[in-house]
Amino acid sequence: MSELSGYRLMWILTMFDLPVGSKKERKAASGFRHFLLDEGFEMAQFSVYMRFCTGKEHAETITRRIRENLPEGGKVDIVFITDKQYENILSFAARVSQRRKNPDQFVLF
Repeated sequence: MSELSGYRLMWILTMFDLPVGSKKERKAASGFRHFLLDEGFEMAQFSVYMRFCTGKEHAETITRRIRENLPEGGKVDIVFITDKQYENILSFAARVSQRRKNPDQFVLF
């Protein structure tokens, strides 16, 4: 078994714009957000969701599921960053700088 590495472990940032002009489109947009939450994503901003992955293959599987569930007329951009890069994210709220804390990692034997 290979050792966990901050350069192999990844984060998926999913950014999207979905049409919300009609009731049907709003329902589809809400359904897509719920899909992301059910898939283990957390909301970083209103249309930006993040999820931790164990590697490239895992990220590709999740990416395929996102593409299959994207509502008609929606646009999604997906960015992959390593866990090491995630450590360097700066977040500003009310002009106060905050560093993101990586979640605790578990090693399974």
